[in-house]
Order: sequence, then structure tokens, then C-alpha cells
Amino acid sequence: MDEGDLLVTLAVSLGAAGLGAVAAGLLRQSVALGYVVAGVLIGPHTPGFVADEDAVIQLADIGIILIMFTIGVQLSMRELLRTGPVAVGGGIAQVLFIMAVGYGVGQAMGWGSLESLFFGAIISNSSSTVMGKLLTERGESDSVHGRIGIAWSSVQDLGTVAMVVVFTALAEDNDAPLHQELGVALLIAGVYFALLVPAGVFLLPKLFEWIARVGSREVFILAATAVALGTAYAASLFGVSIALGAFVAGMVVARSDLAHQVLGEITPLRDIFAGLFFVSVGMLFSPTIALQNWEIVLVTVGLIVVVKGGFAALITSLGGFRARTAVLSGVVLAQSGEFSFLLARLGFDLEVLSEDVFGIVVAAAVISIVVLPLLYKAGRPAGAFAEHHWKAGRATRQEQEPPAEPMSGHAILCGFGRVGRVIEQALRANGVDYAVVDQDIHIISDLRGRGVPALYGSASNPVLLEQAGLERARVLIVAIPDPVSARQIVEHARRVNPWLDIVVRTHSDAERELLRERGVNEAVVGELELALEMSRHALRRFGATETEAEETLRSIRGSS
Repeated sequence: MDEGDLLVTLAVSLGAAGLGAVAAGLLRQSVALGYVVAGVLIGPHTPGFVADEDAVIQLADIGIILIMFTIGVQLSMRELLRTGPVAVGGGIAQVLFIMAVGYGVGQAMGWGSLESLFFGAIISNSSSTVMGKLLTERGESDSVHGRIGIAWSSVQDLGTVAMVVVFTALAEDNDAPLHQELGVALLIAGVYFALLVPAGVFLLPKLFEWIARVGSREVFILAATAVALGTAYAASLFGVSIALGAFVAGMVVARSDLAHQVLGEITPLRDIFAGLFFVSVGMLFSPTIALQNWEIVLVTVGLIVVVKGGFAALITSLGGFRARTAVLSGVVLAQSGEFSFLLARLGFDLEVLSEDVFGIVVAAAVISIVVLPLLYKAGRPAGAFAEHHWKAGRATRQEQEPPAEPMSGHAILCGFGRVGRVIEQALRANGVDYAVVDQDIHIISDLRGRGVPALYGSASNPVLLEQAGLERARVLIVAIPDPVSARQIVEHARRVNPWLDIVVRTHSDAERELLRERGVNEAVVGELELALEMSRHALRRFGATETEAEETLRSIRGSS
């Protein structure tokens, strides 16, 4: 392939992915679904332009590496274990049960043993992205069933990492006994862990701290990307899956104090290549095969929605939760997503999954994503019905939804990135009451651990702003970098609370004037000075003198 062909393929693939994402957003669906559909349209199984499949798949491998790396960085075992046995034990039990059911179905269909096992593994996984989008849109990310679902999905993600290792070993064409193949694979993975983890724990945090002192964001991004790709390549030299290598590297980086900065810088790059990964899945998918096997597709959808969702609801109920919580927990887990696509493509690449089975599982996963909002809508009255008819006293666990903070005259901080952290430090130093809204569940967990009222989700969601006490707040601080979301927040806040003092970060004079026209009291341009000036504005509104405010800002400036 020459450079022109690669450029055309990359441009068309990214363009199609972008259009697919826009269409999915308008239809209130996961962007992953839009990417897959885009891949179908530019793939060899539909008329029109056909992108170079090999080139897209090679670029998509970078997406797999970056996805697994960021999962490793974000994973918090402490938070996972804190959810209790329902999430951890229930998640493991559900994965094993659905894999067994899927294996049985595959055997009944006449598929091979390994293909049947792959089939069960693919349908056992649920998408935290799809689930998170659904819950965030409804302002229920912090509900009991939302927390159970997210934690449960994290267990499934860990299971996916293990499956990648095991299935890759099983797919190798040799005559060694099964237990010997697994033993060799685990031994090699253990050697890789033993070499990488100690070296990474001592070297990577120091490396990132040294690079951060250079003061160049470009160098930091390059270093983070090089670590992810380099460790994946090192894993391949050991015969270990690149996905596992990247995941381990992410877990090591998570021990660094700069983990959030690494995650923030590498996420945009991950999103681009992850889009190409989902496009590659769509290019391998044949709609004709799915239609020819529509009965099996519907059976697979039933396994994902009815069997998996029902089993999750049963386990949650046995864990002592209310019937309504059990039903809604089962509903949010009754779908498949990005890791199902990852396992499906792994099986196809290893030549374990036939084209027919690949088409069946991808079609079923897509359908489960599409019908989830409808299922969730139906799940509410079903949960209420189950609650009404459930025996009194059956629920043994006291459920505590995060109560709406009865604060009044407080500050609401939207966004907890580098700017938001500085502002929070200033508010805390001066004893100001505040609530935080952010889309990073790990940040929210850390804040709650410190006793800070924190809500997970997009601050442009009116429901979350209301839960943060928008009507009673004195100051709204919008510290997110997205100008479109900032405008939405401002417009809603001004309608709800005409007397609210609003201060917003922005990146241009034109945007500042536009925000002022929408009722913003202060729109500040800059980075660190932006955060400091927003802090000064907020502190003065809470009665701090100019001297007190300046002393606080001087202290922050000296430590930044």
C-alpha cells in the first residue's frame, strides 16, 4: 500500500466514524454503535467505497492497546471491593454462568468447543459505556442499581483481560494437552508480570514526574503513548497478548500521582483509535449473514437480555437488595458492548469464530444496545410491580441512595480537571461549602471518600445540576473545557436561578463575549490564571477579604 492509499483509508475511516458518532448521538445511542455501523458502510459487505481492511485493522490494534491501557489506569480495586460481594461475587458468577449457557447453545448448534466457549464469553460481557450513558442521561449514575451495574461491569472487564490470555493460548494450533497449553501461557504471563511490574512501579512514576517537570504537554503525551505501545510490544515479544501488556502497564501507571494527568492526556488519542477499532469490527460484519441466521440472532439477543439480565437480577435480589433495585440492576446489565466486540474480533482474528458466528454475535450485541433504553423504560414499572408483590422484609440490605445535599448558599463546581482542582483547593482552604459534578467516576469516588458532595455525570445534565442544589446555590463555577456544554450549563442555570453568580472558563475573547450575553457574571481566559481568578471571584462572593483571597491564591500559585 502506498502513502496515498493509507491517507485515503484513514481519512474515509475517520470521516465515516465521525458521521456515525453524530448519527448515534442524535438517536441517543452509544457512539460505539455509530462506529460499527460506519464500518459496515465502508466495508466489503456493502456497496460503494471499500476501505483497505488490512490498514484499518492494523490501526485498530493501536485502539485496542490504548483502550486496555486506560482501563488499567482507571481501575481501582479498592473501590471495586468496596461494593461488596454482590458486585464481585455476582459478577464472577454471572460471567461463568452465561459462558456455560453460551457454550451449551453453541454445542447444540454444532459449533466447535472453542467457538462455543468464545460465543459464551462474548455474550457474558456488558458495556460500562452504554450503561453509563443511559444512567447519566437520567441522572441515576449514583443510584444503587447504577453503582451495582458499574461495579459489576468492572468485574466483567477484568474477566475479559483473563479471557484474552486464555483464549489466545487455547487457539494455538499444537498437539499439547489443554492443561499444558494453559500452564505454559500462565507461566509466560507470570514471567512478564514479574519483570514488568517491579520495574514499572519504581521507574514509570519517576519517569512521568521527570517529564512533567520539563513543562511540555506534547512531550508528556508522547511519553504516555510510548509507554502504552512499548509495553504492548514487549508483551508480544514474550508471546503475551498486546491487550494484556497494555492493561498491565496501565495498572502500573495508576500507582503514580500523575495517573490522572496521564489519563487526561492520552484519552483523546485513545478515542480516535478506539473509533477505528469499532470501524474495523463493522467492516468484518456481513449484514447478509446476520439476516440469513436471524433466528439464531434472536436467540442470542434473548440470552443477552433475558438470561443474562434475569440472572443478574436474581443474584442482586439474593444479595439482600430490594426487588426494584434487583430488576433495574438486571436491566442495565442486559446488553453487550465494546468488550464483546473486542472478544469477537479476537476470535475472528484467531480463526476460531466463523464468519457466520461473528456476524451473529455482532448483530445481537448491536440489537441489545438499541433496545436498552426501551427495556429500561419498561423496567421501572416492572420494578415497582415486583416491589409491591415482593414479600415484606425480604430485602435484608439497607439501601442508601446518596441523599441530595441540603446545602444552601454554596458553590457548584462543574469539572474537576487541572483547573477544577485548583478552584476546589481555594474553596476548601476558605471553608466554603461546595458540590462537585464530574464525569470521572474515580475522581467522584475520591471526593466522596473525603466527605465532599460529588455527583457523577455530565454537568450539562439538568437533573444533576438540580441534585447539586442549583436553585439554592450562590455561585456556579463552570471549569470544563467544552464550550458547547458550558453554554448549555449557563443557559439552564440562568433559567433556574436568575440571581446565581456564574463564573466560566473559556479560551477566546469571542467566546467570553458570547457567554456574557447569556448572563455570565465572569468569563475568564487562561489556564492557571484562569483558575486563580475564578477562585478569587468565588471567594469574594463568600465574604473573604481581598487580602485573604490574595493570600490563598499566592499560596496556590507558589505550589503550582
